[in-house]
Amino acid sequence: MQEVRYERLTPSEFEERLKQAPIAYLPLGTLEWHCTHLPLGSDSLQSESFFVRLAGRVGGVVLPPLFLGPDGMQEVDGFEYYGMDVYGHLPGTPRQLTGSAYWISAELFMALVEAVLKQIRRAGFRIVVAHGHGPSTNLVLKNAAELGRKHGLIITSVWRDKDQRDTDMEFQCDHAAANETSLMMALHPDLVHMENLPQDVTQKPLAIIGKDPRTHASTEHGESIIRLHLDRMESELKGRLRRLG
Repeated sequence: MQEVRYERLTPSEFEERLKQAPIAYLPLGTLEWHCTHLPLGSDSLQSESFFVRLAGRVGGVVLPPLFLGPDGMQEVDGFEYYGMDVYGHLPGTPRQLTGSAYWISAELFMALVEAVLKQIRRAGFRIVVAHGHGPSTNLVLKNAAELGRKHGLIITSVWRDKDQRDTDMEFQCDHAAANETSLMMALHPDLVHMENLPQDVTQKPLAIIGKDPRTHASTEHGESIIRLHLDRMESELKGRLRRLG
């Protein structure tokens, strides 16, 4: 496969890929607790690897992942808890989870995204596919129309419209549960450590949001999700390219 990652391309290789398809793929990541069986960078590992496959089909360039992003935050006695620190426990009982180091405010995140969009439009891109960490993706989509007008870009993600979504088959739609675990099994099997989870399925692992990966995750399920969205995004992006002329 040809190299598609921005930082590895020479200027002439970059120019050729841009000419073929002016699409920038932006992985939205975190360094965040994804239970004990998945790596801290699971968000961008999934989106970047998917984008590499998609760029191989459609063309375009995969940008380096962003690891800073927004999330829910709760302050207790002057200490900030965010993301799964808050949502992975009983309400009102936040707990700092190992390895989470990514939180920035929504305002700062959007300023960072705007800076990226300005630069990649300057470099010649016309379409941006931004995807990964849920709160990051949602915030980009919420502002996509305005950002697109401002920067002269078409901005989208891998998620389907809300009325078309199938929870089990979306790309990154839970937290360290069956969906993300299956995707990691398919994309980075060497980084998945199911043995770290309690064997007793009546014991609920900490800060898993979604179906239990011990009973619902598999490589086959991950590959089926990937195939679905590769086919769908290939068709969608090629259509957008035709309309751009």
